[in-house]
Amino acid sequence: MKQAFLFVLLLIDFSATAQVLRKRTVKLMGSRFDITIVAIDSLTAEQNIDTVIAEVTRIENLISDWRANTQISQVNRNAGIAPVKVDAEVVALTERALHFSKTTNGAFDISFAAMDRIWKFDGSMTKMPTAEAIRKSVEKVGYKYIILDREKSTIFLSRKGMKIGFGALGEGYAADRCREMMLARGIKAGIVNGSGDMNTWGKQPDGRDWSVGITNPLHKDTVFAIVPLRKSAVVTSGSYEKFVVFNGKRYAHIINPRSGYPATGLSSVTVFGPSAETANGFSTSLMVLGKVAGLKLIRKYPEYSYILIADDGEVISSRDLGLKKKRL
Repeated sequence: MKQAFLFVLLLIDFSATAQVLRKRTVKLMGSRFDITIVAIDSLTAEQNIDTVIAEVTRIENLISDWRANTQISQVNRNAGIAPVKVDAEVVALTERALHFSKTTNGAFDISFAAMDRIWKFDGSMTKMPTAEAIRKSVEKVGYKYIILDREKSTIFLSRKGMKIGFGALGEGYAADRCREMMLARGIKAGIVNGSGDMNTWGKQPDGRDWSVGITNPLHKDTVFAIVPLRKSAVVTSGSYEKFVVFNGKRYAHIINPRSGYPATGLSSVTVFGPSAETANGFSTSLMVLGKVAGLKLIRKYPEYSYILIADDGEVISSRDLGLKKKRL
């Protein structure tokens, strides 16, 4: 659902501190995870990176919709047949996703997993799909047909052929969980970055804030802003690498689950806030909603900050970030 344009700037003077920083890159949840831990010694740092990897793997084995033996895959196999009992953790995650779907009036929808992949962004498309094909592609999508029973701890997809998938939302959830776990273990600083769904805590060993560079989506080899991460989480959704152009109009690879048409108008959306899971929901939704409706939504949540970059290069950001109004 997203392309990430984030990287963390690690500008550290190790002579100023006895702490050590260790970083490891692994593939989890089908994506790249960059895990950074600051600890009192190398062994402690490496052991806690192992703990983060184990926790992300546990979550993947719980909610993955591409692994046949997970609870979510079982839910999908029983669509239109019967409710499936799942862990309370899965119920809670699904409940939050459904709340986000209602908040965005369906711009965000975990049942997008059932969408027919009629749009191709690999250069093979020569013409737009027909309106009828687009309409049919989302026939099995609809969060309102997801029936959640908290008391029985079950999920039921009431229409045959429906599927749910947490995708990048799951990566954000994993990043949030790992941050909480590391803080509980006394690890006072680090980063868990799941393919651009990033959660940070504490500061660099020299006492400075972590900083993130925001890539210019119109010139992907350049950074147009460096933002200190005073809010723990940051997520970017964007489309500058995966898109098609028909009749002079640019269509992003992020699909509107309500209509089946690709998002238009925004090249990237970056959201900062206390939760990577929620920031991911916002970034994806704003790409679908577009500038006007997206700003109307995000401004209702002052604990979350934003940077929106329109297809024409206009940059719109929340005042607290201190970025000058500009056009790329």
